[in-house]
Amino acid sequence: MVPYRVLVVDDSGFMRKIISDLIVQDSQFTIVATAKNGQEAIEAVREWKPDVVTLDLEMPIMNGIDALQIIMKDHPTPVIMLSGISEDNTRETIKALQFGAFDFIRKPSGTVSNDIRQVGEILLEKLRIAVLTKRYQPVITISEKPETIPDDRSLTKISKEMVPNHILQHEELPFEPLPTPIQDLNKVTFRSVEDRLGQQPAAPPLHKKRKSNMQDEAMPNDAKSTIAPRKSVDRAPQAELKSHFNEPPSTKKVRPASAAFKHIVAIGTSTGGPRALHEVITSLPADFPAPVLIVQHMPPKFTKSLAQRLDSFSDIHVVEAEQGEKVVAGVAYIAPGGYHMELVKDASNYSIALTEQPQRNGHRPSVDVLFESLAEYRELRRHAVIMTGMGSDGAKGMKLLSECGIESTIAEAEETCVVYGMPRSAVEAGCVSKVLPLQHIASHLMQAVLK
Repeated sequence: MVPYRVLVVDDSGFMRKIISDLIVQDSQFTIVATAKNGQEAIEAVREWKPDVVTLDLEMPIMNGIDALQIIMKDHPTPVIMLSGISEDNTRETIKALQFGAFDFIRKPSGTVSNDIRQVGEILLEKLRIAVLTKRYQPVITISEKPETIPDDRSLTKISKEMVPNHILQHEELPFEPLPTPIQDLNKVTFRSVEDRLGQQPAAPPLHKKRKSNMQDEAMPNDAKSTIAPRKSVDRAPQAELKSHFNEPPSTKKVRPASAAFKHIVAIGTSTGGPRALHEVITSLPADFPAPVLIVQHMPPKFTKSLAQRLDSFSDIHVVEAEQGEKVVAGVAYIAPGGYHMELVKDASNYSIALTEQPQRNGHRPSVDVLFESLAEYRELRRHAVIMTGMGSDGAKGMKLLSECGIESTIAEAEETCVVYGMPRSAVEAGCVSKVLPLQHIASHLMQAVLK
């Protein structure tokens, strides 16, 4: 078998050596070239045509985000981002995933051998997943100002009506058709990777009521079960976020959140999820009359950046869920990395419960845990959605919901999934009422909740 060709991009020669040494431990891979900045990376992709790229975020001359956008336009290639866990790094990582990066790993510290070995194992298994996709069509629906992309190569947002039956793509340049997604043939192997992901970095304390600056605060152990839900969704940091991402002024509708609702939506996703969530959540109107509960397989800290990123583009509010938070219509709640999220109810209100119970299906948060928590609330018209992702998380929970009178169960269609694992498992379990391409999911949900 001819080894898969890997391009390693990092401005640090020491880190290029570490990453390269980790990769070549597996004979399936060979390093065809290395590059020390985004500009060199673009040239190397053109010259060497690698099967997969590892790409650092912060580099001189041209950073990883700018290089990624050009690579995905000119030579679509699976890209694994190397990210730190600082607030800036997590925010930029989410941005990269929405611009077409296949996945990301935490960058090794370079000082602790156990840390390097663990990161290496995770990197290799993500590379094995990525190369199976070969040259795939990313789903990119994000608008940025032209000056954010070198050489005036702007990514413009294409009208959905222009391509109703196809994956949304860049307006300027055509892409090759999407190949058959991964069939998830090695679930046990990939599940073990998620086990390790779930152990690093360590989960933070349970989330406390958000302050006005949206900074999470450590919670004393004796207060975990008595946290009061916040009174309203805080939108103060919005201007700062929009400035950071160079976005046009918001036209977001302002409306009070409503505690009264008859419908509730639950969404589960994993690999490829940030782009899929962007497509669905940003398509929902400000007056969407239902809460949306979301589990995205992702480590701690990254889920907060994902919520902020989606919120800056969406008409509905998007937040990282907090312990005891009251659930209201017109708000999307993303389970924080490291915690299971469940829907609970007291005498008059529904709220969020976060727990540190053992992983399910190799994940915490788990889609199954979220779905199962909705089973007892038959008074609600429940809608469950499973989108792109590796493994089978969510299938059992959706099966239970389908046996408990759920209104609708939706799986993303194979042709738009980055990885057709989780949706396939749900379809094979016989609990899916609708199989829809990604760009049709939001419109179906809107029709369903307005019945």
